[in-house]
Amino acid sequence: MSVTLSEQELQRRQKLIELKELGINPYPAEEFKINANAADIKINFELNQQNYKNISIAGRIMSIRDMGKACFAVIQDASGRIQIYIRKDDICPNEDKTFYDVVWKKLIDIGDIIGLEGYVFITKTGETSIHVNSLKLLSKSLKPLPIVKTDADGHSFDEVTNPEFRYRQRYVDLIINPNVKKTFEQRTKIINTIRTFLNEGGALEVDTPVLQSIPGGAAAKPFLTHHNALDIPLYLRIANELYLKRLIVGGFDWVYEFSRNFRNEGMDRTHNPEFTVLEFYVAYRDYLWMMNTTEHLIEKIALDLHGITELTVGDKIINFSAPFKRISIYDSIKEFTNFDVSNMNENDLRDACKTLHIETDSSMGKAKLIDIIFGEKCESNYIQPTFITDYPIEMSPLTKKHRSKEGLVERFELMINGKEIANAYSELNDPIDQRERFEEQIKLMERGDDEAMFIDNDFLRALEYGMPPTAGIGIGIDRLCMLMTNQSSIQDVLLFPTMRPEVSHIKNHEETI
Repeated sequence: MSVTLSEQELQRRQKLIELKELGINPYPAEEFKINANAADIKINFELNQQNYKNISIAGRIMSIRDMGKACFAVIQDASGRIQIYIRKDDICPNEDKTFYDVVWKKLIDIGDIIGLEGYVFITKTGETSIHVNSLKLLSKSLKPLPIVKTDADGHSFDEVTNPEFRYRQRYVDLIINPNVKKTFEQRTKIINTIRTFLNEGGALEVDTPVLQSIPGGAAAKPFLTHHNALDIPLYLRIANELYLKRLIVGGFDWVYEFSRNFRNEGMDRTHNPEFTVLEFYVAYRDYLWMMNTTEHLIEKIALDLHGITELTVGDKIINFSAPFKRISIYDSIKEFTNFDVSNMNENDLRDACKTLHIETDSSMGKAKLIDIIFGEKCESNYIQPTFITDYPIEMSPLTKKHRSKEGLVERFELMINGKEIANAYSELNDPIDQRERFEEQIKLMERGDDEAMFIDNDFLRALEYGMPPTAGIGIGIDRLCMLMTNQSSIQDVLLFPTMRPEVSHIKNHEETI
């Protein structure tokens, strides 16, 4: 399939030909050794100028200001941007000035990646810059970058804000929008903080299967695929819970995994079909211990990332200091709807939903009806971190029965900024009770609930060998990152969010087939 090129793209391809005719390889293979970066130079040059008399740096050209026999340009490396000063007689010390007059001034473009050697100085206007002694083209850019202008105070103009462009071409978004890169650096710092917290507590990081014969550990609609060699259907995991609990059976006391999960469901500002969850399981602990641990972990993340616990999230101030508020799900529903659902049967719950103008369907059992009431009428009210506790048994097929409250289980969900961030249990370790709960899920599946759980007989077999009392939790990493980096959409904390393929890509694929 032919591709239509813009005038600028055609011009750059012609420049590529001319560079090769001059004997310049636009994509050289040899290593370019670097001993400095933009941020380091800007921070440390004035403190120790002797260290910057012979520097080697590489980066992408972001702007060029031509002054005839000399010019200023700005390059950008992984650490930031810095100004460079290029003079014809410095990079072309002999009589042949072709490299400056032709290569630099006519064949090099904004977006090209160059390597240079020189020394650092401060211009008359007070800007730390690099005086270039030699320059080499490292990669020719064949597509022009969107131009984002920045004034002397660092304010940007003509920023690229179109989400369709930014998410689909994240590589360009990262080049032209520095704050985007910062968000993903913060995401990594969040994950590292969590990993350090768990490792120092004695936890072991593990890996469990992504391809599973039974999609277990959550109520969700899975993606189905097929393994050709074994000729069997397989599912992309919706959760890693049942495998991690198998490891607790096997004798590990504390295991965790940053799990890439997949759910074949809707997409919105807080849902992506591919997402990351941290799950960890600790033997001989319960959900009360897990609440204490969770609130201290969340508090530590805020402190490590920002140095404070009160953060601005949208137009709200959220305080991540422990301890967090705690309230039962029944008390929450009563507070925001005036309905006491604690003793309602399925018909009563349907009537309550009708009164509350909540849509239902025949596939919904008692658990789904309670869940939808809470989701529609209560969840959005919890802006400050709040543990919603003590769920009805019908909503929690993997959770231990409450030690003192009939009909409830020992479960909590952590709500922040109106959304669920974490879900945790005192894990069910009674294999007979667990089998009965799974069988109830099968009945819901027969009613048309495509999110009901399958029976995992191998997991039941593992429980029959004996699993110690265990606390477990799943924390939505993407939503947590949204909170900690003040982003309103999950797509802004995913480097490559799921998107509908471009029409041209679909056609190319069909032609290949």
